[in-house]
Amino acid sequence: MQKGKVISVSGKGGTGKTAIAALLIRQILKYKAQEDICILAIDADADSNLPDALGISYDKTAGDIRESLLEDKHRDVTLDVRSEFEGKIAEIIVEEDQYDLLVMGRPEGPGCYCPVNHIIRMILDTLTKNYDYTVIDCEAGLEHLSRRTTRDVDVMLIVLDTTVKSRKTALRLRKVAEEIDAEVKKMMNVANKIPEGAEEQIIEEAKKQDLDIEEIIPFDPLIPEYDLKGIPIVALPDGAPSVTAVRRIVKRIV
Repeated sequence: MQKGKVISVSGKGGTGKTAIAALLIRQILKYKAQEDICILAIDADADSNLPDALGISYDKTAGDIRESLLEDKHRDVTLDVRSEFEGKIAEIIVEEDQYDLLVMGRPEGPGCYCPVNHIIRMILDTLTKNYDYTVIDCEAGLEHLSRRTTRDVDVMLIVLDTTVKSRKTALRLRKVAEEIDAEVKKMMNVANKIPEGAEEQIIEEAKKQDLDIEEIIPFDPLIPEYDLKGIPIVALPDGAPSVTAVRRIVKRIV
């Protein structure tokens, strides 16, 4: 088995990236149930919704460590922030039975000595090699690519919905990846929250913009219901429409 396979979930905000990332983790574990694997889940979105989708809590983020180290740096200019961060990263990783969670937290601000995007790159370069799979719930938009924070990715799922804006974001993601020569081995367009009967229309509309939809995840009424009740997305029944679709994705990419 390939060690350190990285899967990122990208796209416009509101397309359902976090739910898909959580279900990917769930279904990879089910698909590889006979193997002793471990997954690293990275919540790289400032909203930090992945822990709720997974049904776990966390105490600190990478952003918290960064802020603490910046304060230390003001008191001691000789402090090696990167080295100190590497030593502290294990303290904030939430360890579950079959996967670990790392929450990035706040986005970088002005004057940061150790920007979050540099931290993510360091994690992708080093930490992911200790896991069989890494699933990244990316921030909305293009920043993670333009700042090369997801430069070494095996599969990038680009999530679209029924909106024109989501298709434009998908096109820009592809363009930016080509312009900066990002090492993304496969980009896969996934249409999410698609109403019954609208599948062919979304495929045709995407084709007009030279986008091939490789998988369609139907609108799943259980997801907003679970969100309303505070039930983790990973607790969805096996037969739920979204779970069935993500299961197909996992079989294709894992």
